[in-house]
Amino acid sequence: MAETPKPQSIRDRFRGFLNRVRARVPRGLRLALGLVLILGGTLGFLPILGFWMIPLGVAVAALDIQLYRRWKRRQKPK
Repeated sequence: MAETPKPQSIRDRFRGFLNRVRARVPRGLRLALGLVLILGGTLGFLPILGFWMIPLGVAVAALDIQLYRRWKRRQKPK
């Protein structure tokens, strides 16, 4: 019997994208990119743009926020 795949969490889905953004996008531009994604997400009723952009924008913007980075560093690796 084949085992059904475990559904991925949002964190797992965004992990690759966030690693690419962290490596390739300059620091100040990441915050701007996050804000643009959040603003685009508020227009989620339009085609292409969607409400999925809001959590992604928050995650990208949080890469540059010192409090988030300090909190993330203190978390135990899983």
